[in-house]
Amino acid sequence: MPPVKMRGTGKPENTSGTVRRLFKYASDSKFLFIIVLISVIFSAGAQVAGDSLLKPAVNNYIIPLYEKFSSGQSLCFKDFIPFIKLIMIMCSIFAAGVLGTWVNARIMIHIATKLLFKIRTELFHKMETLPLKFYDFTAHGNIMSLYTNDIDTLRDMLSQTVPQLFSGLLSVSGVFIMMLTVSPLLTFIMVVTVFCMLMIAGEVGKRSAKSFRQQQENIGKLNGFIEEMIEGQRVIKVFNREGHAEADFAKLNDALCEAGTRANTYGNLFGPVMGNLSHVQYAVIAITGAFLVIKGKMDLGSIAAFLQYTRSFSRPVSMMSQQFNSILNALAGAERIFKVIDEPGERDDGTVTLVNAVETSPAADAEGKSKLVESFAFTGEWAWKSDSLIQLKGDVEFKDVSFSYVPEKEILHGINIHARPGQKIALVGSTGSGKTTVTNLLTRFYDIDDAKGMITYDGIPLKQISKDALRSSLGMVLQDTHLFTGTIRDNIRYGNLEASEKQIIDAAKLANAHEFIIHLEKGYDTVISGDGGNLSQGQRQLLSIARAAVADPPVLILDEATSSIDTRTEHLIEIGMDRLMEGRTVFVIAHRLSTVRNADEIIVLEHGTVVERGNHQELMQMQGRYYNLYTGKFELD
Repeated sequence: MPPVKMRGTGKPENTSGTVRRLFKYASDSKFLFIIVLISVIFSAGAQVAGDSLLKPAVNNYIIPLYEKFSSGQSLCFKDFIPFIKLIMIMCSIFAAGVLGTWVNARIMIHIATKLLFKIRTELFHKMETLPLKFYDFTAHGNIMSLYTNDIDTLRDMLSQTVPQLFSGLLSVSGVFIMMLTVSPLLTFIMVVTVFCMLMIAGEVGKRSAKSFRQQQENIGKLNGFIEEMIEGQRVIKVFNREGHAEADFAKLNDALCEAGTRANTYGNLFGPVMGNLSHVQYAVIAITGAFLVIKGKMDLGSIAAFLQYTRSFSRPVSMMSQQFNSILNALAGAERIFKVIDEPGERDDGTVTLVNAVETSPAADAEGKSKLVESFAFTGEWAWKSDSLIQLKGDVEFKDVSFSYVPEKEILHGINIHARPGQKIALVGSTGSGKTTVTNLLTRFYDIDDAKGMITYDGIPLKQISKDALRSSLGMVLQDTHLFTGTIRDNIRYGNLEASEKQIIDAAKLANAHEFIIHLEKGYDTVISGDGGNLSQGQRQLLSIARAAVADPPVLILDEATSSIDTRTEHLIEIGMDRLMEGRTVFVIAHRLSTVRNADEIIVLEHGTVVERGNHQELMQMQGRYYNLYTGKFELD
């Protein structure tokens, strides 16, 4: 499965399709959109109307008042009343425009928040239904960037940029019409200068867009590195590699700094260039207008109004040209989100389910035989349900199984393993031998091709069993324990959400975790934070055993977890493991051979092939690969 492309070119591949899809998320806000449209029109209209009053203000009030004053006549307050009324009308119109802008901003924030809530919900739901291989092939830092960078840019676009864009378009259209009514000649000059401004802005924008894309790529790399360093702090400190980590960080940080410098150089150049061009435009129109006034072809009020129109026209044009790349980047981010949402979910063609069962007494059957029947109450006995009921025993068999994660590289080659009910099967081998792949296939995190062998569970082909039912019958204790934020009780109950308080405590006692839990200040109500950062490694492993115990699975997968802990805790974990394994079919991924001596069968894997099998004594007598691993002639991982 190829990784989902999280970092694109900064431009959407299907702009119209992405926009239509965004509108679908806001389909229940049509009425609000109508209000936004009305408020935007009202705001833009108020700006044009306010600007249009400059002409009568100059021609009908300012010039007459000045002429009366310059002729030596005295001016009284009564002379200014009409002019003051006009000023008040202008202020009221502009205030109404501000109110319209505020209304549309408030509503768009509401629409954007609601829309993004839906997108986040759908994205997280999709992530929970994606197959595990998606996460194996996709960097976690890139997934996080969907929730942070991409949704943030999308929010800014929806709540700010888009309303401003529509308002700007309406303002430009209205102002352009008014400019034509005042002076077609000056309008032509203004259009030519704006066209030149846009040409220059476009060239600067192209260069800045390329630099910003490089900056975003470097941000992604740096964020991924930081995430990796945070997760690996223990290893870094153990090996004294802080300096090495800082050197690697410095390289990535320098690359980001260089890309950021280039990007912001062009980005910061954009404003001054557009500002100075606007000043040139204003000066050209003012000089031309003054010439027309001198020639008597325009009055002073018209030129004053036109100059204001020029500013009202240039400002939205400049703003829209700056926001164009922001809109494209936001739409590209939306596309990355939609690509994950559109990823095919985990496929499950299995029809066999898992049900509670009870065995009837021979006397209740007409043939005098006991019979397995489904029970709607919890019985502690389980059965596979298809056309008939098959008792869940925990018999697992791999028959000539071959598998590859990618077509060109086969990981397993003709594997044959048979774990009978209650048996303990140990998988040993060096790194890359295929141990984890075996368990990935058993849990159906990955499926094998029909032509590459078969895996059966109690005689039923694994693919016929629904994944939910299959995984309900399996328990896992991983070497790298993961605990969730919440109480210790919640973390143990994660294995069985219906577990009672007694079942939780019994599971903790079985795992040897009860004693340390009750000595904590809040006992089972102790809140775990930061993946169990307030607990020791051994305590976390004991809780993971308790979590598996409360699920009470018939088949158990153990990724041996007895490293990096003290001897006493290791002993407690071994006891907890032994109790947990009792009466179950167990697959153990062994990292320390001393812990698999009592396995019923030890499978030695090398390069995806079973090279040896047998119990400890048999393999030691063979003096082959296992013997060399056990005696330390080769390393085991």
